[in-house]
Amino acid sequence: MPTPTCLLGGPGIEDRIAHGHDPDRFVEIGSLSKVFTGTVLAQLAKDEVVGLDTPLEECLDDVPAGTGITLRHLAEHTSGLPRLPVGTGGPPGDPYATFTEDALRASLCELDRVATGRLGEAEYSNLGYAVLGHALTAVTGRSYQQLVDELVLLPLGLDAGAVTALPPQERRLVPRGLFGRPRPLWTLTGPILPAGGLWSTCRTLSEVVPGLLVERRLGPPAPSWQHGSAITWHNGATRGSSVMAAAHDDGRWLVLHRLGPASATDSLARETLLAAPAPDAGA
Repeated sequence: MPTPTCLLGGPGIEDRIAHGHDPDRFVEIGSLSKVFTGTVLAQLAKDEVVGLDTPLEECLDDVPAGTGITLRHLAEHTSGLPRLPVGTGGPPGDPYATFTEDALRASLCELDRVATGRLGEAEYSNLGYAVLGHALTAVTGRSYQQLVDELVLLPLGLDAGAVTALPPQERRLVPRGLFGRPRPLWTLTGPILPAGGLWSTCRTLSEVVPGLLVERRLGPPAPSWQHGSAITWHNGATRGSSVMAAAHDDGRWLVLHRLGPASATDSLARETLLAAPAPDAGA
């Protein structure tokens, strides 16, 4: 079955919308949500509301003293927290359904035992970003959506709600099964939201990515971005939906979303970005 695909990019990259994709409909962006959470942190640090190295226990009363975990550790995946929330054994096909606010609070109260990795060593953690998002909303007294709107979208010239956890049903583009029926989606609207629950149109992402990575309109890229050889990137995947956003140091950039497996999305994005002609330095 052909895979709905949307590729949007800068000069040298030919846009491609194929097999029923629509760049103006909302799609799940999975862990690319972390870029928005990390950018919120970076903006709050710039405004001196918090510091990147603020201890987590100064933000959340539930956290035991002495864990050593800072907001930077959470953003850079070096907190020692595991990849998945503890005890998330949700129903088949919905791994985060049982990760409720109560479950998050229970984890926070014993975070010194939940953190099984070494502080300072890299271990990708969705739980870490759930905790980071919770800390940022607690410190500011604002909802996660308000923080994304006020500190990321509006400064980039985009509308509030252009990236959201709750897009209108009629504007969603979702993966479908063999007979065209929508496939069940993961529950990502609870405390896991800052780690992977946002939706966006590809058109909006095509404004966000160059704004953050090429023009750097909000300052240096947030610590949530991943770095390779000359490429800054982040991907995301949910059940049947995958995305890659990337920019080369020379200014090439792209957004690729597919209603298909993440591995193929990642490799296609990297190949496309590196195959594009480098911008003319004199242009």
